[in-house]
Amino acid sequence: MTGRLPALTLAEARDGLKRKEFSARELIEAYIAAMERARPLNIFITETPERALEMARASDDRRARGSTRSLDGIPVAVKDLFCTKGVLTTAASHILDGFLPPYESTVTEKLWKSGAVLLGKTNCDEFAMGSSTTTSFYGPTLSPWRRPGDNRPLVAGGSSGGSAAAIAARAALGAVGTDTGGSIRQPASFCGIVGLKPSYGRCSRWGVVAYASSLDHPGPLARTVRDAAILLAAMAGHDPKDSTSAPLPVPDFEAALSGDIRGLRIGVPAEYRSSGMPAEIDALWEKGAGWLAAAGARVKEISLPMTRYALPAYYIIAPAEASSNLARYDGVRFGLRVDAGNIDEMYELTRAAGFGAEVRRRILIGTYVLSAGYYEAYYLKAQRVRALVAGDFRKAFETVDLILAPTAPSAAFAVGEKSKDPIAMYLNDVFTVTANLAGLPAISVPAGLSGDGLPLGLQLIGRAFDEETVFRAAGVLEDAAEFRHLPEFLAQDGR
Repeated sequence: MTGRLPALTLAEARDGLKRKEFSARELIEAYIAAMERARPLNIFITETPERALEMARASDDRRARGSTRSLDGIPVAVKDLFCTKGVLTTAASHILDGFLPPYESTVTEKLWKSGAVLLGKTNCDEFAMGSSTTTSFYGPTLSPWRRPGDNRPLVAGGSSGGSAAAIAARAALGAVGTDTGGSIRQPASFCGIVGLKPSYGRCSRWGVVAYASSLDHPGPLARTVRDAAILLAAMAGHDPKDSTSAPLPVPDFEAALSGDIRGLRIGVPAEYRSSGMPAEIDALWEKGAGWLAAAGARVKEISLPMTRYALPAYYIIAPAEASSNLARYDGVRFGLRVDAGNIDEMYELTRAAGFGAEVRRRILIGTYVLSAGYYEAYYLKAQRVRALVAGDFRKAFETVDLILAPTAPSAAFAVGEKSKDPIAMYLNDVFTVTANLAGLPAISVPAGLSGDGLPLGLQLIGRAFDEETVFRAAGVLEDAAEFRHLPEFLAQDGR
């Protein structure tokens, strides 16, 4: 039985635990073995098997007493951007070497109070800056997928690539990531899983290592839409420690999966089509619109005219906020310290040694656009564009309930394929950054395979704090797509 447990979805495992078909300890032991098998993919920076077994034991004790919780015994992987008390937290950066937080992030604390079990901390792009999980100090995470007949390792996407690969490789039942410009949805698309970026303020950012504070969104990654809904319910909720946390009740997201989208209005933005879009992605997009229409939704073309300016605005605002947030890493209070003759030299040497090339690039860009003489020309102008992007969505949602678009402009690419061209890497976010700029909920659902056998995702974007409608339509899209494909890694692993 134990060997078959990783094949279950989160919802199936939850129900199996309730029926006492297996214990939390048996489930966690199966996932510890799965983590070990997945080590060649470099998914985890830190594994916590002893802690997981201890948490599983506590879960089984609660179940024996009849006092179970919503996620009791469910094994979860956490992006190494979330502070976990007493567990190494690095943001995949050399500069946070040895950092053991004395506190727990709000999101992970909510998960543990729901009975979830920590398997370990997953790899990511350094400080979440990247679209491939190759900028990590600990080396790249590899996708469990391969092109048929081509053994070149592929990226898992980023920055939450470790979390996405953990789900795709069945090395975790659920995972937590962050999405600043697409960093949950793009790796979900690349790895053939579900990834949700909730509304800004739905999940607390307290205790999450900051990249760009006004754009960072914690959210779940899972195998199915239902699993993502279950995870979000445990993660979400108002947090007085986070001034941007929304004081709103948490709906029953799982109950929203009614399967009925009759009369729902779906917008297809004309500006997301481009002459360079691969034909197979355009065809999948059309197919997705057809699936929703067949289920009773009304599909219509809409206009989001400021879309063309969203990506450049994002790559001004995000580095500007990063340059401010990362100023705290100076070798004085925590993490790496390179000793020197005076404090100024220590700052300089520590930051030079501690930050990787992509992080240094974004700090320099951010410092430049915030500097005297350039603040109004770049940063303030980008903020005005951001307001216009949000205005586009507000106008669109007067006539539609959801927006359907591709998640990414391509399937996963080979490790190193775009590393020498940062602009090509940044273009991976072209379909995702708009939802971050506007703070809207968006979900990526696996919808098909590319011509070379790799997953492709479609995303649905909804009104702020209307995750229920997003989940409802995503469940229908998932059922219609019937994505049952498994990565080559699982076939090699005998599963």
